[in-house]
Amino acid sequence: MEIITKDLLINFLFILLPLLLLQMFYLLKFVYRIEKLKEILLTVLSMISMALCMLFPFSIGEGLNWDLRRIPFIIGVLYGGPQNGLFLLVFVIVARYFILGLNAGFYITIITFTILAIVLSLISKQYLRMSLIQKLCVGSFLVALSTVITIFTTYLIFGVPMTTILWTQYFIITFIGTLIVTLLIEVTRINSDLLEKLIKAEKVEVVSHLAASISHEVRNPLTTCKGFLQISFEEERSPEIKNYLGTALQELDRASDIINDYLTFAKPVPEKVEKIFICKEVKNVVNILTPLANMQDVQFSFHPDESGQSYILGDRKKLEQALINIVKNGIESMQKGGELEIHTIAEYPKVRIVICDEGKGMTQQQINRLGEPYFTMKENGTGLGMMVSFSLIKGMGGHIHVESELGQFTIFTIEFPMVT
Repeated sequence: MEIITKDLLINFLFILLPLLLLQMFYLLKFVYRIEKLKEILLTVLSMISMALCMLFPFSIGEGLNWDLRRIPFIIGVLYGGPQNGLFLLVFVIVARYFILGLNAGFYITIITFTILAIVLSLISKQYLRMSLIQKLCVGSFLVALSTVITIFTTYLIFGVPMTTILWTQYFIITFIGTLIVTLLIEVTRINSDLLEKLIKAEKVEVVSHLAASISHEVRNPLTTCKGFLQISFEEERSPEIKNYLGTALQELDRASDIINDYLTFAKPVPEKVEKIFICKEVKNVVNILTPLANMQDVQFSFHPDESGQSYILGDRKKLEQALINIVKNGIESMQKGGELEIHTIAEYPKVRIVICDEGKGMTQQQINRLGEPYFTMKENGTGLGMMVSFSLIKGMGGHIHVESELGQFTIFTIEFPMVT
């Protein structure tokens, strides 16, 4: 009894060590902006943990060696997804063969981990959206499931007996270990998200102070220069001079638009709060952007809510500005044309606007940076339009959720509190 506990606790230390490295690498990701590190890190650390556990197992004879390799396997697939599950399954089978040889335990590993990989792959996407309590319950269920599968294959198929005491020790240590590892990973992810939000908040604060302090002062001389240039443009000039003046006026208009974006960002709180019918406002946005969509060979598919309850409180003009920026980005992302779907959904206590394009999509790293100052995926963009949209929607009590697949689609889901 004491021996198996000691060996399994040593296994658990092999699982905790990579988790400490995980926190260190997450910090390095922010310091050196290593985008690919996060994607492969969990896979590599899961492999290291499983290999170390198999190198120091507890043997009960009959070719059976017990260790805690299923903990990093479960965590690696749940957080890494189905593709990671296939990779880890192949690794654990190959490593089990070369480390511990071909025996009854090898076949038990194949049966147990194959079934476990299938179950984990099916629930991995939903798992990441669960609350912490739900994740702990799922982890507990998976430990119980894998233990039952192992007991069944060990005793009924291969006829190898094991005492109740051994199974009880093994299950308890695996169960507690899975809960602790899940908690540690969640703490690491929360700290990583907080650090990312802190960095973004600092950037936003700098831009906000800059906007509030200099926007008015810059716009006044721009307006004066534009007035004199318009007077000169209306006078008799050579075509070459008129061309230069026209270009100068266009650039001044562009500079004025950027300043207006800064001013809007500095004061995102609605100036005129009124009851807004979302379906009507979205329809207005569709009408405004239809000419641009036609030029890009993009067709709108608008599905308004039919309940008649999609009302929110906010500033009508600012809401329109925010939606125009988001829909326009969706149109411009579909360089080969396509369909842009817009749904308005009223489900108490929320009203949702869902905007789905068939554009080039984004990676998760790019999604995380949306709304940051000067982050843009356009060659000539400034990133201020999306920054302003996020700020305006937040100022009206709204929330934006973005889903995307690279080269496939992007879905913006905008939620507002419903009013009656």
